[in-house]
Amino acid sequence: MSTSSPAEPAPVRGDQPLTLAVLRRLVDNDWARMPGTTLVVLSTDPEGNGFSPFSTYARARYAPEPEADDLRGEVYPLESELARDAELRRLFPQVPDSAVAALVLYPPG
Repeated sequence: MSTSSPAEPAPVRGDQPLTLAVLRRLVDNDWARMPGTTLVVLSTDPEGNGFSPFSTYARARYAPEPEADDLRGEVYPLESELARDAELRRLFPQVPDSAVAALVLYPPG
């Protein structure tokens, strides 16, 4: 006999990409009582091989590699950045149609 109720969230199957809405919920609810000095650390790969502190972020566009099942891809500048920077247009002459808005987190260095 199952003890779960309809009010319980459905189980998450496997890792799923984190959206800004989920990050906001985590910060506002799940992590609200953590000290402000708590270090944010990123794993360098899905298996947890290597870790780095979160250092900076950028607003950009992300396009998954077709053969990587949306788990790996490339980051591209925003359209507004390309419009005002000739060097960026030279470096990124073609942005895939699959590119979507993203908040990109970077380690130090």
